[in-house]
Formats: sequence, structure tokens, C-alpha cells
Amino acid sequence: MKLYLSSYKTGNRKEVLKEWIKNNGNNIGVIINSRDYAPDSKEKEESINKNILELEILGFKVDIIDLKKYFGKENILIEDLKEIKAFYVIGGNVFTLRLAMKYSGFDNFLKSISNKDGYLYAGYSAGICVLAPTFKGLDIVDDIVNPYSNESVLYEGLNLIDFVPVPHYMSDHPESEKINEVVKYYEKEKIKYKPLRDGDVVIIDL
Repeated sequence: MKLYLSSYKTGNRKEVLKEWIKNNGNNIGVIINSRDYAPDSKEKEESINKNILELEILGFKVDIIDLKKYFGKENILIEDLKEIKAFYVIGGNVFTLRLAMKYSGFDNFLKSISNKDGYLYAGYSAGICVLAPTFKGLDIVDDIVNPYSNESVLYEGLNLIDFVPVPHYMSDHPESEKINEVVKYYEKEKIKYKPLRDGDVVIIDL
């Protein structure tokens, strides 16, 4: 599986995404559940639609995947994703996103395809932080919230990468100031991390 890890939106390596379309087709599933912490609103809908439009401009044909529909229905999720080889996970709240992946079984699905060729996982902000070994330190910038149940949030990520991506570092982003605190925490605790400025993209082949 190829990872396209962007600090913000699709970043500055769009040629990689266009090359993916050229070689693999343009279908992509967009995971929107990092935004579930926020109540439904016109602003929320417009923000999600901007993410979709950016992908469509690149040439992707977008299918929205709402993991809430699959809570407790992992077998159905796996069946519905059988033909989808590319995923784009938008930013929002990493704790909310991780729980949505757990409750739906999308976390197990990702791990099952992580070492297979012909898959793409792209995303930004919380959508890439969820791949890390831990969320410790990210609670400085993301609220600790479970909008689905009274169960505690998870601090364990998917562990598909061996570092914590730190998006919006030294960038013109509302969270950039708090991100400096996250970096200081990781330095103090000696947690492996990689700061990303908005525009930066890291490409990894698992």
C-alpha cells in the first residue's frame, strides 16, 4: 500500500496522485468521520464538499464512505470496499476518527491490505496522524471526544508507520501555535515524530 501523507489537503505532490489515476484508475473512497465530533451544519457540509471538489479537480471519481453506517458490520464493510483501491481520509479529530475506524472494522481492513500492492491511502492532518503508534501529545491540539458512546477514547493508533506525523508545523494554520507545544512534548518525551509544514507530503510504500 502506498501512503500519501499530507499536512493539509492534497499538498504539493499532486503529480503522485495523478500518476496513481493514470496507472490504477480514478475511483477513490473518501472517509469523512474525523468530522463527526462536530454537529451537522451547512459549514460542515461545505467544508467536506471542498475536500471532495479538490479530488474531483485532480480527476478522481469520489465515493463518500461514512463509517458510522458500518458500526458493528465489519463483514458488510469489507464486502462494500472490495472494488475500492484508493482511500482519502480528511482531517478533523484524530480521536473521533480512530474510534470510527475501530467500531466499523476499517482499522482491521487497513491492516489486512497494508502490505498489498495496488492500494493507496492518502489523507491529511488527523487522517495521517491516525496511522501513528500513539496519539500521546495530540491531545494538546485535538479535543478528547467520543461522539458515538461513553467509551473512553483510544490513544493507540494503527501503528502502520513508526512515527507521529505533526501537521501544520510553522504554517499559516489556526492550529500551528499549539503544534509547537506538541513538538516540545515529543522532544521532551523522546517520541519519534516528523513535523510537516502545510504543503509538505511524505510518500511511503509499505
